[in-house]
Amino acid sequence: MGVKPQVQRTIFLVWFLLVPAGLWFTYTYYPPRFNGNWVDILAFLLLTLIVASMPIVINDMFIFLIQWVALATFLKFGLFVEILFAQAAVISLLVRLRILKNGQLFRLPLNLIMFFIGSFVSGIVYFLLGGETGPNLSHDRHALLLAVVYAVVSYLLNQIIISFNLFFIYKRKESYFGKDFFVETITTLITLPIGIMLYILYRQVGILAILFVGIPFASVSIVFNLYYSSQKINEYLQKAAEIGHQLAERLNVNDVIHLFIQKLSEMLPVDYAYIFEVSGDELKLIRRIESGTVMANDIKPLKKNEGICGKVWARRKAYLFSAKMEWRGIVSGQIPSDVESILCVPIVSSKNVTGVLLLAAKKKRAYEKFQHMIIDILCSHFAVAMENAKHYEQTKRQSERCALTKLYNYRYFENMLNEEFEKMASFQRQMLSLIILDIDHFKEVNDTYGHQSGNEILIELANRVSKLVGARGTVARYGGEEFVVLLPDTSKEEAYQMAEHIRQSVANWPFTLQQSLDQKQQQVRITASIGVATAPEDAEDAMALIRHADRALYVGAKRAGRNRVAEYSSC
Repeated sequence: MGVKPQVQRTIFLVWFLLVPAGLWFTYTYYPPRFNGNWVDILAFLLLTLIVASMPIVINDMFIFLIQWVALATFLKFGLFVEILFAQAAVISLLVRLRILKNGQLFRLPLNLIMFFIGSFVSGIVYFLLGGETGPNLSHDRHALLLAVVYAVVSYLLNQIIISFNLFFIYKRKESYFGKDFFVETITTLITLPIGIMLYILYRQVGILAILFVGIPFASVSIVFNLYYSSQKINEYLQKAAEIGHQLAERLNVNDVIHLFIQKLSEMLPVDYAYIFEVSGDELKLIRRIESGTVMANDIKPLKKNEGICGKVWARRKAYLFSAKMEWRGIVSGQIPSDVESILCVPIVSSKNVTGVLLLAAKKKRAYEKFQHMIIDILCSHFAVAMENAKHYEQTKRQSERCALTKLYNYRYFENMLNEEFEKMASFQRQMLSLIILDIDHFKEVNDTYGHQSGNEILIELANRVSKLVGARGTVARYGGEEFVVLLPDTSKEEAYQMAEHIRQSVANWPFTLQQSLDQKQQQVRITASIGVATAPEDAEDAMALIRHADRALYVGAKRAGRNRVAEYSSC
């Protein structure tokens, strides 16, 4: 949640009224003690800035460990110098994190206020308890205890102020005292003796103490951050492998795309996601997610080198943009105006680019360079999963469909019929009607006009019946010249009316033959006989429903003269 403008203005006002006056008060009543030794004081300042610019990163949280340097600075040079150094350290850290360029300038005075209060109050407590500048900690236990009290008070004040800021300024309701607080507390306690050691060693060997203590600490910070970065990459790689297995288990194209986007959104900050598929010489949008919502795929296709996605397709390499100013000159197509960061990666299968993935975030610098590799791996898994799902769906369609009419076949129809009876048994269906249609004298059509013409009639009949039934039921080719229509929650009367409409559409409109035996276009009239049965009224199981509809067809329609509809009757 963003901080309201009036709150930001208040933060600037508080800093203006508090910090300059506090610095003047500190300089007046607690003046610095360095006896003109500018080299030493500059060395401490340099150490402070270096430590501030190298925070330790744990769980994506930046831990600001300058307390040990601040403690040594305070003991040696006094409260005023320590406050100035802490203010400089805050500026150094915020510049390092690029916060001042991300539209969050208010965080500068907010953190300056926090560190000023921590330094000022802990320093006052130290002096009120009898502490002094330049104590001999190696021989005076009371002075050592006061130094520890100063560090503890400073740390506790910082944590209290952070909790206040999170709750009242950022409006976060979750508790601050969680895992991150625990980690920061432990690391601060570990570094406290380093600050005491730095001060004691400085009193004995002078400026060399900074090299003896500061360089090893900075080196440990670098190594720790490198270790954490490698650990984070390994975690990403492990997640990518897990996602790859999950994608491979999906056999539906939409399921593969949905899972892919879902997992990407869990791993990375994704406000917008677009998946394009190569179709001929164009990139066509197949999935568009904006702010977590699936949107219409109405973005126009892209050519090679057109826009970011077109360049990725043409050059077969990923692009990473950290801010709008880097990409706005090459954009083509619809990219929301609030987008800042963009990560665009080619989807490659068998060394061919089959698509392009574009991820976008409202935040600047939302994506890191190492994430190129992770997304490349995921896109490879995605490409394989898509290919497998498409192959499976095609095979499934071929196994379920009649190759000639493209209607469902007998196998699919039987499975669906059994599923519908299971729904009736669990009271998800009230009734189920079945229509069986058989073309009259179809053998004569084949003998007169040829089997190719017979196939044309079957195809046209399938189209007519499918259009009449629409979404109210399922049409299948039962075999030869027989077709079936399954109508869930449809009464026998309604099914009979549907069958009569089908019969009339067959009998009243002739069929056009393009490839008859005499190679002339001809108009042929045919008729159909139809039987109707309904469960549970006429049957208690699937086979009985087929048998009774078939009986109505041959006994009630065929024997009665054909070109008619008959419903099953047990009488």
